[in-house]
Amino acid sequence: MSEALVTVSPLRVFVAIFMRDVTVIRREIGSFLVRTTMQPILFCVVFGYLLPLMGVIGKNFTTLMVPGLIALSLTLSAVQSVSLPMITDFGYTKEIEDRLLAPIPIRLVAIEKIVNGIVQGFIAAAFVLPTARLIIGPIPGLSFAHIPLFILILLLGGAAFSSLGLLLGTALPAQQIGLMFSIIFAPMMMFGCIYYPWRGLDRVPFLKYAVLINPLVYASEGMRAAITPSVPHMPVAVIIVALIVMTAVLLWAGLRTFMKKAIS
Repeated sequence: MSEALVTVSPLRVFVAIFMRDVTVIRREIGSFLVRTTMQPILFCVVFGYLLPLMGVIGKNFTTLMVPGLIALSLTLSAVQSVSLPMITDFGYTKEIEDRLLAPIPIRLVAIEKIVNGIVQGFIAAAFVLPTARLIIGPIPGLSFAHIPLFILILLLGGAAFSSLGLLLGTALPAQQIGLMFSIIFAPMMMFGCIYYPWRGLDRVPFLKYAVLINPLVYASEGMRAAITPSVPHMPVAVIIVALIVMTAVLLWAGLRTFMKKAIS
């Protein structure tokens, strides 16, 4: 008598792998928040509380800065949550081999990592906003009238930065992880319109258009459109289209490097 074959749908396997990562996030939520939100929160303390209190900068600067800091926390969390595990899993631990043996297409293993990165980016950004409000106090121009747009930018930005994390985590060897943060993230943060609006670069036309290759620009501008709409910002349609296009390009490139590394 032959035994009936039991087939498991790829969706069930995908969800099981994802829930395993969610369990890890839940167990390590404290260290996760410290790792991904410490820098934005320290900026809130210094530039949002201490310097205005000293009269060094105006209180209105926080209106420009807070949306950028939320975008920064989204960036750091989404990129790190995908790139660092990828570097480790393909490195000395070889943990990626267990996932590659799962009964699902190999590409879905990478997609699951990106979904996990979106969730972690969402959590980090959602944590920074009330924390910044608590530290800084009243923020001129802060509005919660566009929450759907806020959530949309978090999801699109999380997808773009998670895809970037996939590309970096599979394209860079473990010994070059320091290079990733010094050569890639430092310019991205300085020219990501975190501390100033994109329209403020009108006086430097070359730089104004050169920074458009930086996905953090669109995340920062999208956050301004969502929670500080009185501040000049890019058209929302441009922001959404740019994030979708960048996600598609980064995802395509990341999946290519992932497949090459997985097959090899």
